[in-house]
Order: sequence, then structure tokens, then C-alpha cells
Amino acid sequence: MRILKTFGENAQATRETIAQLEQRGATNTAKVDGIVQGILADVRGRGDEAVREYSARFDGLGAEASLLVSREEMLDAWEATSEELKAAMRLAQANIRAFAEKQLPRAWSFRPTEGMEVGQVVRALGSVGCYVPGGRYPLPSTLLMTVTPAQVAGVERIVVCSPKPAKETMAAAYLAGVTEFYRVGGAQAIAAMAYGTATIAAVDKIVGPGNLYVTAAKIAVSQETGIDMPAGPTEIVVTSESGDPEGIAADLVAQAEHDPEALAILITSKLSLAEEVALEVKRQAQGNAIAMESLGAQGFCFVAESVDEARELTNRLAPEHLTVDAGADLRWVKNAGSVFIGHHSPQSMGDYISGPNHVLPTGRNGRMRGGLSVLDFVKVITVQQYTRDALREVGPHTIALAEAEGLKGHAESVRVRMR
Repeated sequence: MRILKTFGENAQATRETIAQLEQRGATNTAKVDGIVQGILADVRGRGDEAVREYSARFDGLGAEASLLVSREEMLDAWEATSEELKAAMRLAQANIRAFAEKQLPRAWSFRPTEGMEVGQVVRALGSVGCYVPGGRYPLPSTLLMTVTPAQVAGVERIVVCSPKPAKETMAAAYLAGVTEFYRVGGAQAIAAMAYGTATIAAVDKIVGPGNLYVTAAKIAVSQETGIDMPAGPTEIVVTSESGDPEGIAADLVAQAEHDPEALAILITSKLSLAEEVALEVKRQAQGNAIAMESLGAQGFCFVAESVDEARELTNRLAPEHLTVDAGADLRWVKNAGSVFIGHHSPQSMGDYISGPNHVLPTGRNGRMRGGLSVLDFVKVITVQQYTRDALREVGPHTIALAEAEGLKGHAESVRVRMR
């Protein structure tokens, strides 16, 4: 990891590095957009045939293999899973469910004036597609993180797509009660869920992380199908004045091992802490090739001139994962996907067990939204109702506004009901 000071003789170089990080965006899909557009068009035109061809080419799908993973296959995977992992999955599922139930919005109404009632009702989406990556690591946790809040929301049809699904992922699907699970990945899976094929009916919204091709495909179909957010490489920021170097380094290495392009940053006003953490990171990353690669390319220890500057820089970067020293730090946190407080809250707990979702905003999207939640699977529909007396009292104000805008039909639609 490189140690960069925001002050002193190299301050300008540090400012330039920070400016580049602020421009990183969720991900740059330009280099794959052409390929992805071709796959989307092909699947839209040829359906299952195109899905099978791309799945065979990219994921080794056999000619006789069913696209649908059967419940029997999921059961076999569950029965082959160790009791230790089963217990971990059950706990993760229970915590994710409990957290989503707390997040679920409620219907309500009130009367601003007598005879006028306004409010909202909450309705689940009709169908969602949950994408679970199947590349470098099996990700049963992502299946639980995407499927469980959809179930809490009351979504009637939940589809899972994952290329070459691992035994652990199929076991998680069995635990979650998934009935539509397709061994399809990449842009072809996104196309199938967005446009529909003979085998995979279209869904209303697609959620879940994925590689560059998946992200490019989600962005491309977002005009026709809802998506949660574009996903870029994993990000971690630790903003600390008093943290333990060994624990901070462990979190940085843990998130760095996700992806060679992961971003790992310490922000502090203490040069001594930065130096200790950099040494610990080097030691702990030994033998972890992916972590070493990402930390070498995108690992930074920023030493700020003051605590206030460290906090300001943290909010400017709007990280996916953020660790701070104490609960009082929440007062200054404005932009982050998920926050971890103190020495005994490793970020890996949030990746698996805590309950808050691990599908989080990257590329500074933390400025505008939080992580995936039960809110992504519902619609809040507003409702309003008037009595004749209330309309006669309030309606003239609407007529005045409508006529000021030159919308005579709007004014008349109120006036005729006031008679």
C-alpha cells in the first residue's frame, strides 16, 4: 500500500490521486458494451437457443443439460453440505430476514383537513431476478442476500440465475425454498430475465452483483426492466485515529481478495498508524495473490492534515464499506454503503451474517443510495380521497394553480366536481 500525505511537498500528487478516485464511477463498461449489445439482441431474437449457445461457449453448459436446476438437485446439494455450513446458512438467513422485516415500509394515511385523506399503500413487485455470480468463488451468501428480502417483501415469483452453480449455492437455494433456478450466467442471463424466453419468463426487476459483462447488460436493459444498481469492484475505506493496525490490515486484505481491481484505503491523520497498517497489510497479504495484486494497484493510506480533513475525504469517496472507530463517528458519516463500528466489527461479518445486505453501492453511488434492501422489492403507491365538502374547500386553490399554468382542463376537472 502506498502512503500519501494530503499536505507537504507531495500534496499535489495526492490531490490528483484523490481526484481520480472520485471519478472512478461504478464501473466502466465501454470496452464490453459492443459484445454485450450483440448478446442481448441475439437472446431477444432467438431466445433459449441463443442462451444455450452462449452458456455452452462461456460456461461449458452441456448440450443435454437442463437450464433449470431441479429441486432434487438442490436437495442433494443441501444433504451433501456439512452441518457446520448448514448452521451458518440458517443463521445468516434468519438475520437477513429479521433485518428486512424491520426495513419493510408500512401503509399509512392521515387527514390534513376534514374530509381529505391521503396516504400510501405498499405492494410487492410481481417478479424479480436474482443474479448470483459463479466465477472465482461460490457465493451462497449472495443468494441469501438477494432472495430473502424479496421473500419478506412478498414477491410472488423469484428467479435465480447463476452460471455453473456451485454445490454451496444450490444448497442455499434449497434452504431458501427457491423453485426457479437456472444454470445461466453472464449477459445472456440478464437478457433472458429482461426479455423472456420460452424457458425463462421475463421479470420486473433484476438485482445482484456480477462481472463487467453482467453490469453492462443490466445497464443496457434498465430502460425496459428495473435494476438495483450498477456494480463495480469491491471497495473498503477504514477511517481511524485509534484503531488496531492488525485488525485494520485484516479488513483491508479481506476485501482486497475479492477482486484484482478492488479498492482498499486507510484514511487517518496519524502517520504512525498509516505506517503500521501498511506493514501489517504487507505481512498479512503474503500468499494471497489476488489481495496482493489489488493492494499493489489500488491500496492507499491517506494521511490527512487533520481529523476533519480525514472525515471530509471519507465522505468525498463515498465507499461501499466503511469502518470507523466509534459510534459517535456516525454523526459525520454522510456517504457510505454500510458502516462498521469499532475493533470488534470486522467487515466480513456484514458479508455473511449480520443481516444488512452485502449488495452495496460502489463507484461513489453511496452518495445517492444505500445497499440492496427490502425497499428494492416493493412499490409505495400513494392514495388520496376527498369528500364533496373538502373538495369545495380546497379545490379553488388547485384551480388557481392550474389556471396559472394555462392548464384549463385541469381546472375544469376540479370545478365540475365541486358543483
